[in-house]
Amino acid sequence: MKKNGNSAIVNMVFIAMMAAIMAVCAWITIPAAVPFTLQTFAVFLAICVLGGKNGTISVLVYILLGAVGLPVFSGFKGGIGVLLGNTGGYIIGFLFSALVMWLLEGVFGRKFSGKSKGVAIAAEFVTMLIGLIVCYAFGTAWFMVVYTRSKGALSLLTCLGWCVFPFIIPDVIKIVLALFIGRRVKKAIGR
Repeated sequence: MKKNGNSAIVNMVFIAMMAAIMAVCAWITIPAAVPFTLQTFAVFLAICVLGGKNGTISVLVYILLGAVGLPVFSGFKGGIGVLLGNTGGYIIGFLFSALVMWLLEGVFGRKFSGKSKGVAIAAEFVTMLIGLIVCYAFGTAWFMVVYTRSKGALSLLTCLGWCVFPFIIPDVIKIVLALFIGRRVKKAIGR
């Protein structure tokens, strides 16, 4: 019984640490219509290191911390207003992204268990790529709705040009880095 209690405490500590890493990664920002941050890297890292369930919980904790007003979002911002703003859909999209990666982890985990390390890494990469697409889709739809309400109509192509196209290569690099670093961290902490 004590071992399960210790395991739960260790999981809570790792979840909190990953939520804190997401906040730090959000503060590393290059301003734009949708700021360039390292948040997506931290989301991928959380899933890689903690697995789907605990990684998703860490994303939820991060979003809730920001929602109650702690300055954990890009530009040291917090509060529900950030989540309801133009880029709030991408932050909420992190949760949907994590949920999809958790779901796919179960599917790919069963399908590729016992396969080579390369196959496992490729499956994890594809899982993260699909999660990224989910985040893009949710965040872009949100951006278009909020932007249209406040400033007028916006074409999908223009929105994609502001919110997705400039981020594709950096986000794929973040996935590769998250896999590279996450697998080493996971091994080092024995997860």
